[in-house]
Amino acid sequence: TDENGADTTFEYLDVIEYQGKEYLFLLPVDDESGEILILEIEPVDEENENYLSVDNEQTLNAVFAIFKEKFQDVFTFED
Repeated sequence: TDENGADTTFEYLDVIEYQGKEYLFLLPVDDESGEILILEIEPVDEENENYLSVDNEQTLNAVFAIFKEKFQDVFTFED
């Protein structure tokens, strides 16, 4: 559920650690664009976590580069 109350179903792709933080990679199930959503995982306590949008473009590029390297044989990426 997003900040506007809209529900979206995602396919879990992976979690990648980068500079001491974890980033969640999701693919919207009902979206034909194929765009991957990258969220920073913010632990709240032992059982809960928040998912934050990543505003830093350098961080987004770095974690996506790691993801592309890891999944180069699984997905076709467009530049």
